[in-house]
Amino acid sequence: MSVDLEWVAVLRHGQSSGNVAREEAESAGADVIDIAERDADVPLTDLGREQAKAAGEFFTERPPDLVVTSTYRRAWDTALLAAPDGVAVVPDERLRDRELGVLDLLTSHGVRERWPDELRRKRRLGKFYYRPPGGESWADVVLRLRSLLRELSADHPGERVLLSAHEMTVYALRYLLEGLPEPDLLRVAGGTEVPNGSVTAWERDRDGAFTMVLAQEVGHLHATDTPPTADDDAAQQLS
Repeated sequence: MSVDLEWVAVLRHGQSSGNVAREEAESAGADVIDIAERDADVPLTDLGREQAKAAGEFFTERPPDLVVTSTYRRAWDTALLAAPDGVAVVPDERLRDRELGVLDLLTSHGVRERWPDELRRKRRLGKFYYRPPGGESWADVVLRLRSLLRELSADHPGERVLLSAHEMTVYALRYLLEGLPEPDLLRVAGGTEVPNGSVTAWERDRDGAFTMVLAQEVGHLHATDTPPTADDDAAQQLS
């Protein structure tokens, strides 16, 4: 697709209490992840806040013209901590995490035990097009991000835009900006880790094509002695 932006970057939110709870539940072989809040309200951990502040040091040297954030608390708080002074932070619900419907709060073990028919359906349809009941497919996320990119292109042509969002956003932008076909995208995603607080960025060349110039960069975390964390938000996505 044609995108009239100079530079697009994704900052994955810092570690959240949900990331920690999911990792503990998966390690224990539990069916359900113990998270009291709705997904939109899950907060950052203390470490997650430190990761966001470290990202702020990174963007002080490479300031965006605009920060657009997922409306989920973990991403919004990350944006507020990371945005350079004077740069507007704008929330947009189209950047929210993928909705999992009936599979929400289930571990991979829980999905196998409670929704075996859904697991078989996902394997037949493929991860890109599979939509859990009440939830979204990868394609659904791509559709709303396509809409957002078109709007940003129209309203902020030629600007540098930072998106404070989720792991899924990185994969969707590889599809949209780089034009990766479904098989290549899923192969890349299967071998890609998107740490909390990492930065992935694309630049546009003279022909309008986007090239990835930062791939899940965490150097700013190491530079501030802030440990990166690599919990996989896709653990609930029947990976």
